[in-house]
Amino acid sequence: MRSESEFLIDVLARLNAVGVHYMLTGSMASNYWGIPRTTHDLDFVLVLNADQVNQFVAAFDRGFFIQPESVRSAFRPPFQFNVLDDQSALKADFWILRKNAFERTAFSRRVQVTLFGVAAWISAAEDVILHKLYWNQLSPSERQLGDAAGVYAVQSGALDAGYLRQWAESLGVQHDLEGLVTGKIRPKTT
Repeated sequence: MRSESEFLIDVLARLNAVGVHYMLTGSMASNYWGIPRTTHDLDFVLVLNADQVNQFVAAFDRGFFIQPESVRSAFRPPFQFNVLDDQSALKADFWILRKNAFERTAFSRRVQVTLFGVAAWISAAEDVILHKLYWNQLSPSERQLGDAAGVYAVQSGALDAGYLRQWAESLGVQHDLEGLVTGKIRPKTT
């Protein structure tokens, strides 16, 4: 059975090889910028064109379960598909970048880092916080708030406060952002 890090390394290597523009987001991005926790899936945002689908599917045809028709249908709502690892219960969720101002801005701010020796494009810390707060608004979860608080706690001195305030207001999450800033929302401690 593969570990989460081995799974991540494999997926990143395949994405880098196929040449699709991507951004790692979700729990793995909050683990990078904040306080790590266990997760069983990876979340990526992709810029994928219809003429790249066959090449993308071919990149994941060995060692993964991927449905080409799911990839093709991701150009319509909910703009998502996944691949499952044949060696474990792990999965990678892929979201097609939509024409949403915040998502486009977040994608343009992605940062290249090295994860476990592999080059990776990852969501900026501020955008991880904002996404986590936004998802918490859609589906309240202590996990989302805890992840956001963990990133805020670790990165607070390096964060762009103006950017956070601007987008928090636009996304309607300014109350939760204020909770992070004032320490009312704290990372989970175990």
